[in-house]
Amino acid sequence: MSGGRQRTLPQAWRTAGGKAPAEQEEEEEEEKKEADDDLLLVAAAAAADPSPVAGFSAAAGSVWIYPTNYPVRGYQLRMARAALLANTLVCLPTGLGKTFVAAVVMYNFYRWFPSGKVLFLAPTKPLVAQQMEACARVMGIPARHMAEMTGGTQALSRKELWTTKRVFFLTPQIMVNDLSRGTCPAVEIKCLVIDEAHKALGNHAYCQVVRELSKYTNQFRILALSATPGSDTKAVQQVISNLLIAQIELCAEGSPEIQPYSHERQVEKIVVPLGEELVEIQNTYIRVLETFAGRLIKIGVLARRDIPSLTKYQIILARDQHRKNPSSQNAGIHQGIIEGDFALCISLYHGYELLLQMGMRSLFIYLCGIMDGSKGLTRTKNELGRNEDFMKLYQQLRDMFSDTSLASANGNVYKSKTVFENKKEFIYSHPKLRKLEEIVIEHFKSWKTGCSEKVTTESTSVDTVDTRVMIFSSFRDSVQEIAEMLSRLSPVVRVMTFVGHSTGKSTKGFTQKEQLEVVKRFREGGYNTLVSTCVGEEGLDIGEVDLIICFDAQKSPIRLVQRMGRTGRRRQGRIVVILAEGREERTYNQSQSNKRSIHKAISGNKMLHFYQHSPRMIPEGINPKLHKMFITAEKYEPSNSRMLSKERRSSSLQRKSALFSCVTGQKQIHCHENWSLSPEEFEIWDRLYRIKESDGVKEPILPQIQFETLENLEEISKHEEKATHELSLSEWRIWQNRAFPTSMVDHSDRCYHFVSVMEMIELMRHEQALIANSMSRVKILI
Repeated sequence: MSGGRQRTLPQAWRTAGGKAPAEQEEEEEEEKKEADDDLLLVAAAAAADPSPVAGFSAAAGSVWIYPTNYPVRGYQLRMARAALLANTLVCLPTGLGKTFVAAVVMYNFYRWFPSGKVLFLAPTKPLVAQQMEACARVMGIPARHMAEMTGGTQALSRKELWTTKRVFFLTPQIMVNDLSRGTCPAVEIKCLVIDEAHKALGNHAYCQVVRELSKYTNQFRILALSATPGSDTKAVQQVISNLLIAQIELCAEGSPEIQPYSHERQVEKIVVPLGEELVEIQNTYIRVLETFAGRLIKIGVLARRDIPSLTKYQIILARDQHRKNPSSQNAGIHQGIIEGDFALCISLYHGYELLLQMGMRSLFIYLCGIMDGSKGLTRTKNELGRNEDFMKLYQQLRDMFSDTSLASANGNVYKSKTVFENKKEFIYSHPKLRKLEEIVIEHFKSWKTGCSEKVTTESTSVDTVDTRVMIFSSFRDSVQEIAEMLSRLSPVVRVMTFVGHSTGKSTKGFTQKEQLEVVKRFREGGYNTLVSTCVGEEGLDIGEVDLIICFDAQKSPIRLVQRMGRTGRRRQGRIVVILAEGREERTYNQSQSNKRSIHKAISGNKMLHFYQHSPRMIPEGINPKLHKMFITAEKYEPSNSRMLSKERRSSSLQRKSALFSCVTGQKQIHCHENWSLSPEEFEIWDRLYRIKESDGVKEPILPQIQFETLENLEEISKHEEKATHELSLSEWRIWQNRAFPTSMVDHSDRCYHFVSVMEMIELMRHEQALIANSMSRVKILI
């Protein structure tokens, strides 16, 4: 044997017979080259089908465990088995246990690779917390091995967690950041679960994670979860390609496998005529559209067609086409004018969609944003101001909703409610609103009647089972309008809005912490009606909802499927889709057609191209056998930091929940009756901390806040230097790196941010002191 390569029998004979040194050296050189070639082939084979032995525990890998502490469902067992063996996209309707399948797969990789890392990615912080809790309760992974990492986790803390923990629940943005910094041990990752996988389009953070991870290793399993994999077949293919999916495990809503575990959901489509008043406004608005869209048609940059049937998207496509291939016949026209007309038409058609879908009030609030300059569309404002038809329409809407603009501009629903209380009656800005109100009233009446019958026949309390209603609308202005309308039905209807966290000039959003608190109170019965934007469609566990009302229709079937998944989990549910006659009805029908074509493409597997190099994570010769066992999970307790933040956000949410006075049973903070120190506390303060004249200490005062104006510039009073001592932040920094106890009023979020900054500064100061100390020792030794 030589150079790690086995010789042939003739070669061995020649060597035994003896050779000239020169010939022997040549042969050895050739053998080395051949050995190198063989090593390259082995490396190439390993790259194509690498051996997954590294880190795999043969003892643990002989079985894969499936829990029996929850009822065993055939489809979940099948999906978990498939996901262990290849990169899999699991498509299950909402509420049928996608997270359960993920927990089983994660637990088995956690067992098989004792030194490996297992990751669960979710798009938002509330969803990360929710999924961590769900997985812990299903499979009982010890809490000491798990970590939650979101934007609130500092980079230094994350670096330590990567080295000490094994199972991680985090947002994809954090994962991308830590991969780019090199703090995430990429080669140790063995299983990657991706929730809400339909988001993996374009350059989404999910796609970045998979790309970055693939640079370090391809030895990791991917499990993607989604109720709907995409809005059309192209989107589904993108998800498959971006997430390296080798197979899809699908259960459609009508699948026999899931029927025993899902309750009936009645879907009703109600088409509402626009009504005379709205049609009159529509006709006036169309005349305005004809004026401005007619300019673009006249110069040939917009196709000649029926102007009311045009959409905002079609105008954007026409603008992009013009930018790529500008027409030579428009050479004399300044391009800025054409671009301005395109921008104006896009704005107008957005308003047109608002009018038809949401109503006159939503249109008025949008137009107010243009005309008061808050949207920054100066040219659009000037052009519309010169159009007589538009100004008549705008004045008509202003007379109708004169008080609404003030409420919207302040971004405060409560003020808007007060205005409507002063009015004699609520103005229904779209016929759909009246229909929605009828459906909600009828639901609560029928529920009360049904509960009364149960009480007489079964002798049970009416309060044991309360009903929940959830209403979806795509725009915040519409959400607020619906909430104001339903707040008049209190106390039967206890309504709350549920919106995203982004805050604009006219609206204030909920933070993600406040969103979690709203969901919690909705589940517990503080509110029985939730009016939500798209933020409530996916991910968060809203709880059992008996009635879903969709106030608008979207082309993407994802949105509708996510909305429908909120009901029918534990008992029969009802879904009502309210559509305006005409354009919105056509949009809904198109969405249903897209949904059917997606399911057909996935079930046929003919139009989709799957990833062909899904890694084998189990060594050859080992085939884990199914072992069902009852798993006793330890009691899950959220981390201390999350509990603190939960207490911290309560006061902020209580302000928002006062919108419709529908919160019941608010938790009160225990305090002293006189709102001051107890006798014992006062005695300690008086003895140790009160400044006495004999101490010779100047009276401490806070720095004066000065807003210099022409009026008070010369009137700013100054304290006598001898009698007072102005406090300084740097002087008392030792007291500012922790939050002190409070009574009645909690610290603000800014205070907690300030404390964390001061804590970091204090740590840096200690580090600098240690470095200086070590440097001085080195100098002494030298």
